[in-house]
Amino acid sequence: MKRIFVDTSAWVAVTNRRDQYHETAGSFYKGIFKDFHELLTTNLVVAETYILLRLDCGLETALGWWERITSSLKVKIIYADSDLTGEAITILRKYSDQSFSLTDAVTFALMKKMKITEAFAFDIHFATAGFIQLPQ
Repeated sequence: MKRIFVDTSAWVAVTNRRDQYHETAGSFYKGIFKDFHELLTTNLVVAETYILLRLDCGLETALGWWERITSSLKVKIIYADSDLTGEAITILRKYSDQSFSLTDAVTFALMKKMKITEAFAFDIHFATAGFIQLPQ
């Protein structure tokens, strides 16, 4: 089963028509379900995405996005636990020269743990951490 991680930058780009990557994200997203069987994200990414959409697009857009992803059979939200967070802290220390957020580091720890190599993202940190950032 082929999986892809979906980052905040991708969720926002797909949803927010004013985002600089909106058209690129929309085109990629249309084909994502035939290329990948499961779209993974974390509760931290969901929290980031919700607040960014809420502030820039309004409550209805943010809640509409939430309802779509939580009702999708293809989207799975992974909740960060203490083990994943501990791995994230190790990643933050390893990449101390980078401006990774805790959300980034938890994401990278999860991707490593689940052997996921590809991320739907517009955040260069994925490439820096050694993952394939899509679309290219």
